[in-house]
Amino acid sequence: MRARAVGMLLSLAGSAAVVVVTVAALAQGVPRPAQEPSGQGPPPQLGPQGAAPVPGGFELVDPKVLRVCADPNNMPFSNTAGEGFENKIAALLANELGKTLSFTWYPSGGPGFVRRTLAAYRCDLIMGMPQGDDIVQVTNPYYFTSYALVFAPGHGLDGVETLIDPRLKDKRIGVVAGTPPATNLVLDGLMAKAKPYPLIVDTRYDSSTVAMMQDIADGTIDAGVLWGPLAGYYAKQAKSPVTLVPLMKEPNGPRLHYRIGMGVRYSDQEWKRELNRLIKAKQAEITALLQSYGVPLLDESERLIPASSNQ
Repeated sequence: MRARAVGMLLSLAGSAAVVVVTVAALAQGVPRPAQEPSGQGPPPQLGPQGAAPVPGGFELVDPKVLRVCADPNNMPFSNTAGEGFENKIAALLANELGKTLSFTWYPSGGPGFVRRTLAAYRCDLIMGMPQGDDIVQVTNPYYFTSYALVFAPGHGLDGVETLIDPRLKDKRIGVVAGTPPATNLVLDGLMAKAKPYPLIVDTRYDSSTVAMMQDIADGTIDAGVLWGPLAGYYAKQAKSPVTLVPLMKEPNGPRLHYRIGMGVRYSDQEWKRELNRLIKAKQAEITALLQSYGVPLLDESERLIPASSNQ
């Protein structure tokens, strides 16, 4: 759901803004407005006006195999042990399709993830991409979530629902540099005391999310703003109670909620239609799986979906 470029103060201003997920954001699992870093030269022409050539004239390199490109160490999304929710959703789809599942691993924290994976025909699917991204063709969404404010209860922030709450004015808030909520912190006058965490990291060795959650636990910061799947998963892992508040009511800055689909090549029209059919058919199972990882899910009215009692 995926490497998520997280590192700049560019915003998704108003309804005309287009969400473009960069490779660094995929690494963090977080949508952010920017183009994929192009340090390796110009990106491949994947768009409708210049679709990449299709080897042999067909969409999937091997029709008997569901070929997924993913980060080898980026929980809760994916890892080589198959423990991430994207691993498990891919397995669910492969079973439904009657295909063998194969992963191609590539660190998503640096430039070139899409170029070196989907565009190079090393896979036919990237699991987590926000709708509105234009570096790939995105399927219908299979979940809807938001950034979340995370804090330890009992320290004066209980009941806070938005970043404009006056109780946050004197607090030190953690934020991954360059993610959309960094813009909100600037506009809300909270950046002066904020603690930034790096956007571009090698997920095999480092995690801004883990560092931020540790700082919340030991009181280095008062609260943090994290992408919902990261916030929910690591809140479940926390040794001490953590409050998680989806940020759905922000009056300033870019929107902080996104619908997440799957990324395919622009040339793969029938493959996209087949995935859309699968998402619809397996939505209940996908939702239950996501909730088991603590992912805060929203319905179409932008209300939090209660977790199942067996989660």
